[in-house]
Amino acid sequence: MNRKIGIISLGCAKNLVNTEQMMHLLSEEGFEVTGETEGAGVVLVNTCGFIDSAKAEAIETLLELGGMKAEGRISKIVVAGYLPELYRDEILAELPEIDAAVGTGAFGDIADVIKSLYDGSGTLVCFKDIDAPVSETGRIITTSPVWAYLKIAEGCDNRCAYCVIPSIRGRFRSRPTENIVNEAKSLAARGVRELIIVAQDVTMYGRDLYGKRSLTELLGKLCEIDGIEWIRLHYLYPDEIDDALIDFIAKHDKILKYLDIPIQHINDAILSTMNRRGSGGSLRSLFSRLRERIPGVVLRTSVITGLPGEGEEEYEELCQFLLEARIERAGIFPYSPQEGTAAALMAKPDPDIAAARAQQLADMQSGVMDGYDRSRIGSVVTVLIEGTQEDGAFYGRSFAESPDVDGYITVSGAGAAVHEFVRVRIASAADGVLEGVVEN
Repeated sequence: MNRKIGIISLGCAKNLVNTEQMMHLLSEEGFEVTGETEGAGVVLVNTCGFIDSAKAEAIETLLELGGMKAEGRISKIVVAGYLPELYRDEILAELPEIDAAVGTGAFGDIADVIKSLYDGSGTLVCFKDIDAPVSETGRIITTSPVWAYLKIAEGCDNRCAYCVIPSIRGRFRSRPTENIVNEAKSLAARGVRELIIVAQDVTMYGRDLYGKRSLTELLGKLCEIDGIEWIRLHYLYPDEIDDALIDFIAKHDKILKYLDIPIQHINDAILSTMNRRGSGGSLRSLFSRLRERIPGVVLRTSVITGLPGEGEEEYEELCQFLLEARIERAGIFPYSPQEGTAAALMAKPDPDIAAARAQQLADMQSGVMDGYDRSRIGSVVTVLIEGTQEDGAFYGRSFAESPDVDGYITVSGAGAAVHEFVRVRIASAADGVLEGVVEN
């Protein structure tokens, strides 16, 4: 069996970091890691199972690979991450195409598992403690030469009623500050200029290690690193955002004025059902303070429609809030019950209503985002050029566009170069597409 390992990473940025760590471990053992599956000795799929659509994507991918295996186009299939952790006792029986399963606590053993497959040990399973300290394994960066995710913690203690992540990823565990800073310095030395800080809840950083929230201290150290010019924050739990953090973000130029703050809903009763801390009033106050104290801030959030108990009144309150708050970026998801969660024991939701409400909200939010795009016409922004299009034009991102979740700005004019910053005047905006010209 050849030593080519085809890699497929599904799901979020946090999952991708684990994939990159597994790639590093396999590379260190002399395997050839690649994004190509055709002809691979082993295909490794790191799965997500946070919502039904993610599970469906993972299962569909594995079944497709099973077909390739049956045709002799690949030899072995290894599934890692959420799906095997969620279905430890059933996954191999339900998906006989799989040759090995590796849980979220066992990413560090991936090389041993795959070497055992090569040795002919048969079907393997590997599960370990999901509450173990966060792995400090190296990574093969797969995102870009100039930006990378930087995971600062693992797991979650929030126990939202609809969410299975604490059961899959374990309790919240912060990485030591010095380890994070050292990794950031290493990334900067390799040319990375934008760090995207990720964790299930970055605002909780440090509480378990240092006895207090320590995000501002960590960010202060990251801001001092030469070469790092942009620091972007994803997944801030709203009730942990205090005035000190807001002022810190406002004061430091390297910290982008783009904040991803999942709220999930605005109605008090639904928030209580979700086991979310805070209230609709506290969320309204937070967004108002952010707008006031961080001029020009771009806000991203996520919301869930159709949770049991959400009637027309509760849903209408959510619609009105999104219209009034004019949140620039939003992910909108219909509720789907997840096994092992408190919400799954509630009254059965109507999936058609949840889906219809999510689509209606998405259409409404699209109008909000189009209005924001039009408001930017004529403004001059700093853009990090990511690459070139087939027609030769450049494309890139400003502070207002996060990779993989937001769009790009098409850039024309002399002076732009790939992987460099350039000042761009926004010339037009239509259907979510921004176009700009280099400002000389």
